Amino acid sequence: MRIIVTGGAGFIGSHIAEAYVAAGHEVVVIDSLWEKGGGRRENVPAGASFIHMDVRDKGIERFFREFSPEIVNHHAAQHSVAISARDPRLDADVNVMGLINVLDTSVKFGVRKVLFASSGATFGEPKRLPIDENTPQHPESPYAITKMVAEHYLRFYKTQHGLDFTAFRYGNVYGPRQDPSGEAGVIAIFIGRFLARQSVKIYWDGMQTRDYVYVGDLADLNLLGLEKGSGQCYCIGTNKRTSVNEIHSALAQVTGFTAPVEYLPKRPGDVRDAQIDPALAERELGWKPKTSLLDGMRSTVEYFRDRLPA
Repeated sequence: MRIIVTGGAGFIGSHIAEAYVAAGHEVVVIDSLWEKGGGRRENVPAGASFIHMDVRDKGIERFFREFSPEIVNHHAAQHSVAISARDPRLDADVNVMGLINVLDTSVKFGVRKVLFASSGATFGEPKRLPIDENTPQHPESPYAITKMVAEHYLRFYKTQHGLDFTAFRYGNVYGPRQDPSGEAGVIAIFIGRFLARQSVKIYWDGMQTRDYVYVGDLADLNLLGLEKGSGQCYCIGTNKRTSVNEIHSALAQVTGFTAPVEYLPKRPGDVRDAQIDPALAERELGWKPKTSLLDGMRSTVEYFRDRLPA
């Protein structure tokens, strides 16, 4: 297949582009390389073409016309909750207007299907766990709002224009190439501190939990989504809760160093627990997470260790 991956120089998108190339697909990556977005030219896999362009740019029409993609995998986004709160206009411009530009261009040039990176953040703090597709969406940040709105636009374009889609509401993704400066990348942040033999900061009591899913498993998911999941939004996680304190203990085991901890007060808006049930994705797509947290951490630690200054 001919596939365009927007945001394909970023953390998640580059792993997906790499999986598509390995599967024999023809891949074009479109990425703005925005300094706050985590996209890096060196992340683009060998065998994929690269276009340095923002998804809001009307100039993407030229590349759709020349390449004639069958699939667009849309992972380009303003992904920072903190930036979205400070600058909701920027967040909406990238995550909504950028999406509409991609969808309009996809319709114009006969794209069959769009795969979309949504977020578990669209649920806010649910009244019950685990989260699944029946959980009401109550987004609590501009970022989460734009991701929920994007799902509605995908439904509209499918109904109005026949453009198929599959959307994935990701839990907390971790793995190689994650930007350690991102506010959501606690594992990457901790790994950097552990490898430097430095202390770490834990907000609240460290017992708050998240559902951590390995990026390599998401690459497999996006391969399955090429042919399955028509018109559906899937909750993607491991159905396991892991506390920040458990992350610390696991990294101590993997690195052989126990980083001193500085406990700080709870941050405003911090959610106590998160757990995402991927049962629907398993039934309909044949996907389930296969990488244990410890194995995923080992791979991530090795990636960062190989890139430490000599």
